[in-house]
Amino acid sequence: MRFEEWEPHYTAILDYFGFDREDDEEAARVLAALAPRDDCSLLAGLCRGQDVTVCGNAPCLSRELSLIGGTVFAADAAADVLYAHGILPGAVFTDLDGATDTFCEMNRKGTVMVVHAHGDNIRLLTSWVPRFDGPFVATTQARPLPGVYNFGGFTDGDRAVFAAHELGARSVSIIGFDCDDPGADPVKRGKLSWARRLLGLLGHDL
Repeated sequence: MRFEEWEPHYTAILDYFGFDREDDEEAARVLAALAPRDDCSLLAGLCRGQDVTVCGNAPCLSRELSLIGGTVFAADAAADVLYAHGILPGAVFTDLDGATDTFCEMNRKGTVMVVHAHGDNIRLLTSWVPRFDGPFVATTQARPLPGVYNFGGFTDGDRAVFAAHELGARSVSIIGFDCDDPGADPVKRGKLSWARRLLGLLGHDL
């Protein structure tokens, strides 16, 4: 998705949550400076012509693992669930709020860390990014920079789905998503609502 297509959705998200665009842009610049490498071609190779399963971190994920097929993408802490069941994700899409030492272990084994910058995770970026020794891709929800991509999407899960589509996946399946999570706080509910709306743009009805 070209940024010009994404920008109206992004602007609406900023307005909805009261986020500051300049903070997002500053975080993207910080990530651009920290990023150890640009392995977008490797990420694209995991998608192009492939069937991709994107795994969210809803409680239902562990019950849906039998549905996994093809390339596996994990949304943030879903990676730990997969890894505990012997599944090494091809990529983990994360803003790092669910990052654990296991992320570093998976990264050393070849999992692409797709790390996202936004206005309130600069401290996490500076703490975690230098620890990733393996494949790495940087993303932003603001205007992309050289080596910092914007494939579309807002939460970790829907950004993984947008990336899979953008990079040429033959099909994209979604498991471990619950956009009606009754235990979500108001902010989380808002994010889930946006995830549902954005995924609908790609033909995914959750």
